[in-house]
Amino acid sequence: MSELNLAARLQAVLFVATEPLGAERLSEAAGASPEDTAAALDELETALAGSGLRLSELNGQYRLVTAPEAAGTVRRFLREDANSDLSRPALETLAIVAYRGPLTKSAIEALRGVASDTMLRNLLSRGLITEAGKASEPGHPALYSISQTFLQHFGLTSLHDLPPIPEATSEA
Repeated sequence: MSELNLAARLQAVLFVATEPLGAERLSEAAGASPEDTAAALDELETALAGSGLRLSELNGQYRLVTAPEAAGTVRRFLREDANSDLSRPALETLAIVAYRGPLTKSAIEALRGVASDTMLRNLLSRGLITEAGKASEPGHPALYSISQTFLQHFGLTSLHDLPPIPEATSEA
C-alpha cells in the first residue's frame, strides 16, 4: 500500500481535529515544511471544490466544513433550521460583529443603539463570536470577532463569502 500525498494526510488530520489548526501545527503533524504544507493546503482546497466539503481558513486557522451548497441537505438531515434559534437582535449583533469586527461592546452598542450585554453573552455561549483580544483604549475592553463556529453555522468558508452590505439609499 502506497503512502498518501501531503494534501491527503492534511485532510485526514483536519477531519479528526476537534478544533481549527494553524499551518504550523499541520506542518508538525504531517512532518512537512511550512512551504510544502501551504502548497498542499492549496491543493486540498482545489481538490475539495465540487465536493460536499470545503477547506475553511480564518485568521490562519484551518478546518474542514460542509459546502454551503449542501446546507439544505445537511439541515434536513439534522432537522434543524440554522437560524431558528437566533432572535432578530442576536442576528443584528452577529451581523455587526461579522462585518465590522473585531470591535468592543461599546462600539456594538453605538451601532445598535441599545445595550448588548445579553446578546453578546448569548452569542459567546453559542460559540458564534469570540473574544479576539483587548482594545488599546482606556480600560482595555474586550474585542469581539466571529468564530469558526459562525462560519460553520452559516455555511461559509471565510468572511469573503459574506454578501456585500447594500448601499444606503438617500431616504435612509
